[in-house]
Amino acid sequence: MPRVRLPLATDRLVLRSFRPGDEADVFAYRSVAEVVRFIPGGPRTEEEVADLVAERASGGRVDADRPALTLAVELDGRVVGDVLIHLDGLNGADGRQVEIGWVFAPDVAGNGYATEAAGALLRASFEDLGVHRVWARVEPRNEASVRLCERLGMRREGLFEQASWFKGEWTDLAYYGIRADEWRAAQER
Repeated sequence: MPRVRLPLATDRLVLRSFRPGDEADVFAYRSVAEVVRFIPGGPRTEEEVADLVAERASGGRVDADRPALTLAVELDGRVVGDVLIHLDGLNGADGRQVEIGWVFAPDVAGNGYATEAAGALLRASFEDLGVHRVWARVEPRNEASVRLCERLGMRREGLFEQASWFKGEWTDLAYYGIRADEWRAAQER
């Protein structure tokens, strides 16, 4: 059974399972309409955030029965975002590909935390889970996420115009990806 060894530590962040007590921090950003504009679901209520925190305490296990792993991103004791690894979200959970995603509090934007956290997801995906490819699905108007994918070394693999009915409108979807061999070559540079 694949497992991401938790916590994941970066220079400034700790990526870990959610735990009781995280609710107020998560509500502070998951309840903001602009923050959740480009991710499924609307602003969360306190009750919905409590359920989210309770459901996503996973210990790092990722498999066909539990294909999604959502981790709290902690900065100096505060949860400032969360990140996602989802096994092979396009083709079934065969364990060879993962989708990654992220959402962060607006007051920490522009400090490189999302890049740092998503970079840790790439490392865990390739080293701990041994996947072949990591990809992200981005609404092209979400310029911050497009730039993040590019900073991670992901390339745009395709653009599907008006491919998704999302939050009351047809939206485009851009797909970004990076293979294990590409990621390893970049790490050696």
